[in-house]
Formats: sequence, C-alpha cells, structure tokens
Amino acid sequence: MKLLHIDSSALGNHSVSRGLSADIVAQIRRARPDVTIRYRDLAAQPLPHWTPVADAADPAAVLGNEVMEEFLAADVIVLGAPMYNFGISSQLKAWIDRIAVAGKTFRYTANGPEGLAGGKRVIVASSRGGFYGEGTAGAAMDFQENYLRAVLGFLGITDVEFVRAEGVAVSAEHKERALAAAKEAIGTLLPKAA
Repeated sequence: MKLLHIDSSALGNHSVSRGLSADIVAQIRRARPDVTIRYRDLAAQPLPHWTPVADAADPAAVLGNEVMEEFLAADVIVLGAPMYNFGISSQLKAWIDRIAVAGKTFRYTANGPEGLAGGKRVIVASSRGGFYGEGTAGAAMDFQENYLRAVLGFLGITDVEFVRAEGVAVSAEHKERALAAAKEAIGTLLPKAA
C-alpha cells in the first residue's frame, strides 16, 4: 500500500491538524507495516500558485508533474487540512490546483464531468477554531470540508473520511476534549486493502 501524507498548516509544532495527520499515519503504519509513505509539507515547501506553463522543462512544470505522480501513485492520502477563514489554506489550494488536471484526474464528456482518480481513500485531519459541523450555527460557513468533498468527488474519489477537532480556539478545555475525541476516532480507523 502506498500512502501520501500531506500537511498544509503554517503553524508548525503548534498545529492541531499536523498532530492529527501524524497520528492517522502512525495508526495505519501499525496496522499495515508494509505501507510505503511519501510526505509533503506544503507550508515548509510551498508550491507556487498555478499558472499556465508552456515549457515542460520549466521548474514549475517539473514540480507539478512530481506532485501529480505522487498523487496518482497513492492508494491512501492523509491530508492535514486546517480551516483558515472558513476554507482551506492557500498552500493546500495550490496543491489541489496541481492535481485537478483535465485529462489526468478528470475529463469532460457529453454527459458531464467524469472523475478519473477513483479507487483512492482520503482521510482528512481537520482542525477548526470554532464549531462548523452539521447542526451548528456556523455550518453555513463551512467552505473547508464541503469544498474538499466536492473537489475530491469531482476527481472521482468517493472514499473520503474526516477526523476533526472542532472548537480548539474556544478554550483549553474545549481543545482538550476535541483532541481526545479526534484521537478516539483515529483509533477506530482500519486500513482497507490496497
């Protein structure tokens, strides 16, 4: 099994999503010692914003191809995705812009768009300062999880799970409870056959 581990938080060691994504990868590694892991830190090594590239030898094109190959090779993707201003980080958006490529991960047909990257499992480590889950007052402002489900679904990926820690900026007590609940959820994750 090939696993791609992506972190996108700019908070370094203070990041909740980084801690959760590391715990998810560790849980999978315990259950599947044969797993091969590729790691990309989008905050430490940010991708440039997408622009059309005419020359295949251009460094941005080479990097884009590398990111695409990592994505296509992965059976499982663990995505550290904190909520920033109701959405995802610009670092994560730059990565998505490299993997959402017509003819590679989706195509347009007479019947509408068709995802070409199905068969992958994505586990998202989601962290949020407030409360934006279903049934909360902030649910209408969730452009993080809804966007990720939509874009991954557009690429053909329907096996998407979220491990979330909500309310981590409300108080130390809320953060502690949110992390405990997230870690409990991580403990129940089972690797699926590749």
